[in-house]
Amino acid sequence: MSHKTTTHWKGGMLFESDNPSGKTVLMDTVVNGQSERFGLSPKAMMLSSLAGCSGVDIVEILEKMKVVDYKLSIDAEGFLTDEHPRYYHKVHVDYHFYGKDLNPKKINKSVTLSVEKYCGVMEMFRQFATVTTEIHIHNS
Repeated sequence: MSHKTTTHWKGGMLFESDNPSGKTVLMDTVVNGQSERFGLSPKAMMLSSLAGCSGVDIVEILEKMKVVDYKLSIDAEGFLTDEHPRYYHKVHVDYHFYGKDLNPKKINKSVTLSVEKYCGVMEMFRQFATVTTEIHIHNS
């Protein structure tokens, strides 16, 4: 299986990239003298991809465990190297679950399965970064 994207330069530092889903995303970077950003940072998008990939796994796993009444928020923080090419050498992911009477055993299992077995983006990150994770359960 392969995925293919096409990225078009839109002028300045703005690029538009398509996705096999048929959707597009705008990417840009900080430009001196320009205060407005029109797209997402390519590096930060990698962190969003990591959170999204793991989140999809977790929701699917919890659904199979009949856990559906909760909210999930995932914070992914990347730490860049000082030297060029700058890349994330450390990444920390915080999983925040909100709800009533949440089952810590099921939540921990869903995150562990995503992190250790199913999330391909997580595995890609582990090829170049130290990845740590933490689970936070907020019962109301």
